[in-house]
Amino acid sequence: MKNAVIVSSSHERSASFSSILRGEGFSSVYSLSCGNELRRSLHSKAEPELVVIDCPLPDEFGQELALSVADTSSAAVLLICGSYIRDDLAEKVSDSGIAVISKNASRQSIIAAINSLSASRSRMMGLKKENAGLLTKIDEMRLINRAKCTLMEYLKFTEPQAHRYIEKQAMNTRQTRRDVALHILATYER
Repeated sequence: MKNAVIVSSSHERSASFSSILRGEGFSSVYSLSCGNELRRSLHSKAEPELVVIDCPLPDEFGQELALSVADTSSAAVLLICGSYIRDDLAEKVSDSGIAVISKNASRQSIIAAINSLSASRSRMMGLKKENAGLLTKIDEMRLINRAKCTLMEYLKFTEPQAHRYIEKQAMNTRQTRRDVALHILATYER
């Protein structure tokens, strides 16, 4: 289920963006009228996949809000502003992965920006998942190496003997090497 948030002071523009988003497969679209409402909702609700900010907002312009959302969440951010400041604003926020389009952009341009942001977000989420897997593997390797060092210190094993011992224990007890390492550390490191 794809969900999106629209932050706009204009009810008409909010309804227009909502229609476009629903047409692009966003099943849950809700509208907010100011930046503070968005900040509160990000802490209390599920994180949206896309945040559309229609500048200016009643309580702030929207640039800082967009940067804040991009920095603190994995949501894609689309900033909509007047054409006279679009290029300057895009230059300021592009490093954060925020797309900027002008208020007079065509429906096709808005859809293209949404699709581009969705594709970028999907790629980012895949890399984030891969990164988490790699960090888990690194933690497991550190734990196993600590267990090897413990075996080398207390049982005077060489490194290959400690490695083989952990591998053999894992096979014989049908446990993971991580579990065997935890057991070794619990036994010797008291």
